[in-house]
Amino acid sequence: MRPGDCSRGCAHHDPGVFLAEAERVCRYRGLRLTPLRRLVLELIARSPHPLKAYDLLEQLKAHPGQRRAAPPTVYRALEFWLDQGFIHRIASQNSYVGCPHPTEPHPRAFLVCEHCQRVIELADHRFGRILSRQAARYGFQARAQVIEVQGRCEACAKAEASPEGGG
Repeated sequence: MRPGDCSRGCAHHDPGVFLAEAERVCRYRGLRLTPLRRLVLELIARSPHPLKAYDLLEQLKAHPGQRRAAPPTVYRALEFWLDQGFIHRIASQNSYVGCPHPTEPHPRAFLVCEHCQRVIELADHRFGRILSRQAARYGFQARAQVIEVQGRCEACAKAEASPEGGG
């Protein structure tokens, strides 16, 4: 498997390693890592599911020094991390997840569980090549490639199929 390929699914990363990588990249790129930006990324990294901006705002307000956080500050921090490639926006949920390989450009495909909201990122470069070839056939110049596939994750599908009928 090449770097950046997660054809078997990249569901989670170690939050400590992820935050250390973010700090390293910010230093390397000469970017300012404010306490608020770091906290927003930490909350996303530690969450087992995608977070909406207002969920982040509520969690921020629980931290000392952030009690007066407002929506614009959250959105600015989210925009910063989106621009740096450390998070992705899940359009169908209007939520945010951490990227398992933030320093490598890649097409994005997400498996989104409609039941538990879990998101698995598939960053297989084959998706990008197929989409680029198809776009070129029509003279279309693609700017970004994002695919969201809605369905049930393995755990929810098993729970639904169990005799207890978990769903």
